[in-house]
Parts: sequence; C-alpha cells; structure tokens
Amino acid sequence: MDVVIVSHGSPSDPDPQEAFIRDLAARVTDVSGHQVRGATLAKKGALAAAVRGLETPLIMPHFMADGWFVSTHLQRRLQQTGLKRWHMAAPFGLNRALPAMAIQHLRAALKRHEMAPGTPALIIAAHGSPSDPRPARATYSFARAVEASDLFRGVRVGFVDEDPSLEDAARVRAPAILLPFFAARAGHVLMDLPDALAAARFEGPVLDPIGTWDAVPALIAKSLDAETNRRAA
Repeated sequence: MDVVIVSHGSPSDPDPQEAFIRDLAARVTDVSGHQVRGATLAKKGALAAAVRGLETPLIMPHFMADGWFVSTHLQRRLQQTGLKRWHMAAPFGLNRALPAMAIQHLRAALKRHEMAPGTPALIIAAHGSPSDPRPARATYSFARAVEASDLFRGVRVGFVDEDPSLEDAARVRAPAILLPFFAARAGHVLMDLPDALAAARFEGPVLDPIGTWDAVPALIAKSLDAETNRRAA
C-alpha cells in the first residue's frame, strides 16, 4: 500500500519541517513494511513529488483535527498535483489509539518528574480556531479520554487562537504538567506557547509536542495495518 504523510509545514522556513515529515515517513516505513512518503504543504513542489507515480495512495494528514486545511485545502492541493484518486485517512489528532499512547507517555513523564499520579493537573495546549469548531472539538475529545485515566487531579485546555486562552489555562498554583497538542515543533510551539507560559508564570514541566513523540511511528503503523485488514475483508 502506498502511503503519503502530509503536514502543514512552515511557509517562512520550510526545510526543517520538510525534513521532519520525511524522517517520520522513513521511520513508519521501517516499522510497518509499507512504502511511506512524507511531504509538507509549505515546501514548494514537495506534495507533487511525494505523490508522483502513485495510484490511489492513502493520504495521512499529520494534523491535529479535521479542520479547513484537511477537509478543504489538502483536497485542492492533491487535485492540483494531477493525482486522480486517493483515500484519506483520519488526521493524526483523531486517531482512536492516540489517547492510549498519550496516557502511557504521560505516566512515564510523571514518574520522570517525580510527580505522584493523581496529584498534578494536566494543561493541554492546542491551536483552536475562532471560525471553525472542529479543532477545539478534537482537543476536548482527547482531553476527556486522558482525564478518564485518573492520572491527573484535573485536565485544563488552553488555545492559541480562541478562548479559553493558553495563558489563562496555564495559570495554576498547584503542580502541573503541560502537553502541547500539536503535530510538530513549529511556529506556535516555538513562539506562542513560550510567550503564553511566561505570561502565566507557568513553571511546570513542558513535554514535547505529541506529534513528535518516539511512539508515533508505531501508532501510525498500527493504523496502516488496520487499513490493510479493512481492505482485505
């Protein structure tokens, strides 16, 4: 099965994020046995190069929600490459196995930072959108699943682009840990997130963006196995 992982990328500095998504694709290839390519929308010509020679590939959006970029813009960009047919997988942030992977990672993080389960709060930092409810909906769905694990005394969500703001969500007095619900280490994670945490005087541990975790290639590989089994049924 031909697979292409597509991410947003950084228009102002496209090469680092292009390298990241290609590396992710290579790691998924290693653990899945499928031929996986990677491309960002920001790097000129990258998407066209990634789908060249493929027939009906599976497109895996490395995005956190099924918002405008996935539901509309990505479809247009694929058409512009000349690709006639493709299958679209759910965005990374809507992967049903994502909360379980996150809970395992968070449990290890609590141990690493010597925080007893059930003691700290979890702050989930996400993008959000003032004009589209889908990014917030994906974030809150993930937050509810993690909260059900009882690893935290509470789970708070804060957004870069809508209310409640990340700055407000990060204003906590008790111990807390912050999880960036982002697909990559790019603009919002590098600039907006530190600014908001500084304004909130947040002093707890800040994890790497969830889309960059070491367990992500295996998670995507399992999704590919499920898709293969579905097609064979």
